[in-house]
Amino acid sequence: MAKFNMSPNKNPMPVQDPLVRNRNFQEVALGYSEEAAIDEAKRCLNCKKRPCVEGCPVRVHIPEFIAMVAEGKFEEAYQIIARSSSLPAVCGRVCPQETQCEGKCTRGIKGEPVGIGRLERFVADRHNSLCTEKPALPVPNGRKVAVVGSGPAGLACAGDLAKLGYDVTVYEALHLAGGVLVYGIPEFRLPKAIVQKEVDNLRALGVKILTNMVIGRVITIEELQTEYGFEAVFLGSGAGLPRFMGIKGENAKGVFSANEYLTRSNLMKAYREGGATPILRAKKVAVVGGGNVAMDAARSAKRMGAEEVTVVYRRGKEELPARKEEVEHAEEEQIRFQLLTNPVEIISDEQDNVCGMRCIRMQLGEPDASGRRSPVEIPNSEFVMEVDCVIMSLGTSPNPLLKQTTRGLETKRRGEIVADEQGKTTLNGVYAGGDAVTGAATVILAMGAGKKAAAAIHEYLQNK
Repeated sequence: MAKFNMSPNKNPMPVQDPLVRNRNFQEVALGYSEEAAIDEAKRCLNCKKRPCVEGCPVRVHIPEFIAMVAEGKFEEAYQIIARSSSLPAVCGRVCPQETQCEGKCTRGIKGEPVGIGRLERFVADRHNSLCTEKPALPVPNGRKVAVVGSGPAGLACAGDLAKLGYDVTVYEALHLAGGVLVYGIPEFRLPKAIVQKEVDNLRALGVKILTNMVIGRVITIEELQTEYGFEAVFLGSGAGLPRFMGIKGENAKGVFSANEYLTRSNLMKAYREGGATPILRAKKVAVVGGGNVAMDAARSAKRMGAEEVTVVYRRGKEELPARKEEVEHAEEEQIRFQLLTNPVEIISDEQDNVCGMRCIRMQLGEPDASGRRSPVEIPNSEFVMEVDCVIMSLGTSPNPLLKQTTRGLETKRRGEIVADEQGKTTLNGVYAGGDAVTGAATVILAMGAGKKAAAAIHEYLQNK
């Protein structure tokens, strides 16, 4: 292998200038050059124990693909990644590598870990830009499987089953395939052309994708199994039901869930002149929450023309659940952070338009069940923020429609489908994975669940 690069620091990722990018929806990170990718790959020590692989939910052969990059064998590197990951160009952009593969990297002990995500993105982008050959169609095995939802769990499950020869049909509720990848994650983090490329790759494998199909309303799961002849069904319907705080004034004009705000912006292109859906172009926006979705909503609002955007979070900066990189990008783009603060009321004017948000200051008390210190109100610390738009980013739950229309499908208190490690639900031949089972989580965890379920479905049908 090529000589090691013992620099303690990653090769920096080229990015748009913060004060330019916060007014456009073009991708922030610009990607490595070939030279930077090779130099970064040489930082990998090719550890025998491969701790990075343990940290990857889909078990990508990380040292092997990086070794190929170090030698300039980029297509060989892509083929290694593709054995495990269905969406490498996506995962290279949106995976929380710092808590997964890179979090386990040996180089991170005395410096920065190897830029595994940046290298994955480079390899996938290069392959997608140069490869024009369609994959060979698998030999059909004569058996049919339905996949409900075309997000990362559904796409991963459909891809693995198609490669095994199954006749796979994906049912998507929206008018465009991709799930959270198209409606939830903004263009400046994940260009939609990349998602479309991955969807096209599935179609090239023979997967049929039907949009505007709300399973549970247009067709029930029982009908898929009986009238439509599917021998197995995978439920990857995600968690698209937003939560609110239940405080006074939440029904005022100008209060959005992050789901609605991002769907209007990302899927319906409301940021464009003459977009298919309207959206409030507010001047002073408050985003309540501290996760990645909250950062996406805040950064989108800034790009929509807001003069002030403030993230309001009831804990401190160290407790922010969003990726460190996303918080840093938000700060660079002049997003404000009002920490240790909790809203108690949305204030509206005579026309029911938002004009303010009453908040109370918090302090951290004893740790709660999750291990994080619980926020406690500070008496007599209320104040009013002047805002004309509030975006609630407090998490999501699965849509209750499947539970309501499917006899025998067991769910938890918030609607998450009960499934075992392999995705098997309480219904024979029905499997589930991703956010529909876990609640809102990450793209790569959903993909991992989809791949596990695909393997379990294959075993089930082979033994049926």
